[in-house]
Amino acid sequence: MIPLLSLLILIPIAGSPISYLLVKRDRETGVFATLAIALVTLVVAVYSFWYVYANTPALGTYGLMEDYQWVSTPGFAVDLLFGVDGLSSPLVLATAALTVFAVVGSRRLVNRSSPPYFALLLLFEGAIMGVFTSLNLVVFYVFWELVMIPMFFLIGVWGGDRRRYAAMKFMIFIFVGSTIMLLAFLAVYLDVSPLSPTFDIPNLAGHIPDGLQYLPLLASFIGFAVKLPIVPLHSWLPDAYSQAPAPVAVLLAGVQSAMGGYGIIRISIGLFPHAAAQWAWLFLLLGIATMLYGAVVALMAKELKRMFAYTSMNHMGFVLFGAFATVISGNALGMEGAIFQMFVHAFTAGSLFMVAGYIQQQAGTTEISQLGGLRNTMPRTAGLLVAAAGGAMALPPFASFLAEIAVIAGGIAANPYTAVVVIVPVLTGGYLLWMIRRVVLTPSPESFEVKDMPWTDTVTLALYFVPLIVLIVFSSLLFSPAAPVAQWVVHLVGGA
Repeated sequence: MIPLLSLLILIPIAGSPISYLLVKRDRETGVFATLAIALVTLVVAVYSFWYVYANTPALGTYGLMEDYQWVSTPGFAVDLLFGVDGLSSPLVLATAALTVFAVVGSRRLVNRSSPPYFALLLLFEGAIMGVFTSLNLVVFYVFWELVMIPMFFLIGVWGGDRRRYAAMKFMIFIFVGSTIMLLAFLAVYLDVSPLSPTFDIPNLAGHIPDGLQYLPLLASFIGFAVKLPIVPLHSWLPDAYSQAPAPVAVLLAGVQSAMGGYGIIRISIGLFPHAAAQWAWLFLLLGIATMLYGAVVALMAKELKRMFAYTSMNHMGFVLFGAFATVISGNALGMEGAIFQMFVHAFTAGSLFMVAGYIQQQAGTTEISQLGGLRNTMPRTAGLLVAAAGGAMALPPFASFLAEIAVIAGGIAANPYTAVVVIVPVLTGGYLLWMIRRVVLTPSPESFEVKDMPWTDTVTLALYFVPLIVLIVFSSLLFSPAAPVAQWVVHLVGGA
């Protein structure tokens, strides 16, 4: 069988130096070559996703798996174990799709030092594919750290005026969190089964003694919570998201934040279900706090990118809330909604940041007070901004509506009082409608002359909404493969 999972990692990583050389020789040709590499990766990701959907794996198993020996010495073994299921295959697909969109958007929005820029985009894609497919804790950690390197440079070199500060703050937060996470992995390896030690997640799930789960759960959760991020580990987020170039912000908000949610479900809950069940209410309340905080601070934002950054944080709070609602109640709907939310958030957040990038390029600012009348000066851009805001508000016909409904229903199954979280979509709708009124509907400032988004970019950006509309009709594409993952979590927690 073709090693699809290895190809998901190798194609973009091997394509990174090729992209560098071709873009350096001729920018236009090199960008199209980079796009071709990203499209090939997307084809592999689509097939992997469809394979998992068509062959829904049983509880605790994976639709596709690959196993290669890497390190094998007495008392220490590390396998290159890769696998995808209903949790990871949607995130692999979202990563591949957003990388294609980021390459297309970068063609017009990023014009300096292009060779290393496009090479780093592909390196980032390959590394994050490794995170979503690795089923060995050591290999998972290697890719987790590798993701940080290209993102640090993408923010620090091609970002805004405060890019160096934002990149350094991002690096410090993520590195400290991942170091604490590594301690959890080492504790599991050294304490769980000294006679037959393993780093393989399938072999560890359900076999870690209850008394050894608490500290590793806390340590791993901190590492993942920084990436998500949650209150109070979020202060790197507004700086990194607002300073990053728009295509990079698409990847930051769309897929890098999903790494946190993925890690919490796969490792923090999957490996430490007993401790997760004991502390579930604490984590669920942190999810609610993150949702509310993100919505309230976004309400006060005066700049588009910072508003969208807190909107992303608000949405990822739903992931934490839904996952632990299932741990508490045993109702799989919350977990299924959390997985659905991670996928649709990639496209809603991505569309918001990409539109903001075009507005900044044409108007020279994203300050809400300095914008206005875009319906007249930039009608296509204004239309896409309204559509992106509609997706972020979870309005039908966008699938984000189903995701948030499923998460809220899962929370109510855990405790009816959690229905209070319905205030979060209300706040989100309020501040995004206020933004639309200020930016789109009010008269434009005097001497405010800008060009609209080109038709080719308009069509490309409109593609962000295709999966959101398709999934509200064919929601089983995500719910069906996600169901066994959620049921497996219920099984683990029930047996804890």
